[in-house]
Amino acid sequence: MEKIASFQVDHLRLKPGVYVSRKDRAGSEVVTTFDLRFKEPNKEPVIDNPALHTIEHLGATFLRSHKDWAARTVYFGPMGCRTGFYVIFSGDLGSRDILPVLGEMLDWIEAFSGPIPGARPEECGNWSEQNLDMAKWECRRWAAFVRAPRDENLNYPA
Repeated sequence: MEKIASFQVDHLRLKPGVYVSRKDRAGSEVVTTFDLRFKEPNKEPVIDNPALHTIEHLGATFLRSHKDWAARTVYFGPMGCRTGFYVIFSGDLGSRDILPVLGEMLDWIEAFSGPIPGARPEECGNWSEQNLDMAKWECRRWAAFVRAPRDENLNYPA
């Protein structure tokens, strides 16, 4: 079997940021997968499960409800390594194209209060494992890479 593209990225040189992971065709449409890397792999602690789960619920809710991006949002979910998230949008997009909506998402998560969407036993298989305060902390920390992007945080290391 071939090594998949995400395993070909040098994770020893990868920094937090917003990266185009891959572009695929679905019929006549291009879909772009983004690597939303919150943590520096193998160098800092990963996102704890309750915060990761909360960001997943809030991020997916925000993007799938967004007036401009809902119809383009294919997927938002965590990486198994717990260093970030994948988001898939329809369209042939670059990292800078999605920074505005990611900034909106982070603002919305930061301001969020109340029950976590989808965090009820009939809605989620692990509904009680949530941590809104830690989710907000992780999003505030990562926001610097969205709000003041540098090329090294938008392009995978060579």
